[in-house]
Amino acid sequence: MSIKIGIAGPVGSGKTSIIEKLTNMLKDDYTLAIVTNDIYTTEDANYLKSKLDLHSEQIIGVETGGCPHTAIRDDISMNLKAVEELEEKFNPDIIFVESGGDNLSATFSYELVDYYAYVIDVAQGSDIPRKKGAGLLFSDLLIVNKTDLAPYVDVDIESMKEDVKNNRKNKPSLFISNKQEDSFEKLKEWILALL
Repeated sequence: MSIKIGIAGPVGSGKTSIIEKLTNMLKDDYTLAIVTNDIYTTEDANYLKSKLDLHSEQIIGVETGGCPHTAIRDDISMNLKAVEELEEKFNPDIIFVESGGDNLSATFSYELVDYYAYVIDVAQGSDIPRKKGAGLLFSDLLIVNKTDLAPYVDVDIESMKEDVKNNRKNKPSLFISNKQEDSFEKLKEWILALL
């Protein structure tokens, strides 16, 4: 039985690159599969197929044709079909389900995933945690990505951490950057704890 982990967040927050990095960190020890969502293309799936050392059939791109929220929360049938196909063919340990780019209100149906992370990035502004939104407040993990950009976009990381703590209460969060390997190790540890 696979563990299904949703990854949601606004366009450009780094969802696909996080999945790419995690896959590279986990693929030697676990069987992985990926479902991506885009409204009119399979762009993210095609990118991952070209970059990852996985069989191309382990990555399925879903074209939702409409609102990204609907495909992961309300009418999950297209994503559920893709997940079931991957489970039948590959019996993966972990399936990542990436939402299409969305706003702060996106949440996953727990009929589709077991856990989900919500990704924001510092370049979107330090006020994002204060704007709340269901994804930010209720996700199993909040990921604040691209922390290395903070000095270039006038974001005070310590202040942002305080806002995240105040709004998330006791729910976990991670501040990560592709430039800091240890930050991704913590994300990997979160996933291994779920397993």
